[in-house]
Amino acid sequence: MIVLHARDCDPKACTALRAHRMGLVELTRHPGDVPTGAVVLDPTVEKALSREDRDAALERGLVAVDCSWEHVHRYFGPLRRRCRHRILPYLIAANPVNYGKPCKLSTVEALAAALYILGFRREAEEFISRFKWGPAFLELNRERLEAYRRAETSAEVVRVQEEFLPDGL
Repeated sequence: MIVLHARDCDPKACTALRAHRMGLVELTRHPGDVPTGAVVLDPTVEKALSREDRDAALERGLVAVDCSWEHVHRYFGPLRRRCRHRILPYLIAANPVNYGKPCKLSTVEALAAALYILGFRREAEEFISRFKWGPAFLELNRERLEAYRRAETSAEVVRVQEEFLPDGL
């Protein structure tokens, strides 16, 4: 797993930097370092991550981008043509900063969710368990993650997601 990191955050609170210090992710500051064909978690696209992305993630890598919304285009733009951009479906954050907020996942939560959805449940559990609030993320989202994991395609993930969306979203 790779994190394209913009250094926009508080280093003491950054889950991506903590994951890197633990040896769980590779860190880069340059979009050119991201392998062509990698699966990039991108909240600006419509196609949802699904098991159909599993082989690409295994062969080319799974990438999270850790940057402020002000710099989204600087980091996602150079990757548009050469990577698979996927959005995560509806999930609820359990990190201390955004606990209980929908779609406000930390980088580590996003990567764990992606692993789970791609069918790497055990790896997702091991990865997120390194953070004291990590198991709470899995418990809070277990039903959703299981349903998304069972969906074969992006379209199926989107259909399943509809069941979990609160009214008004």
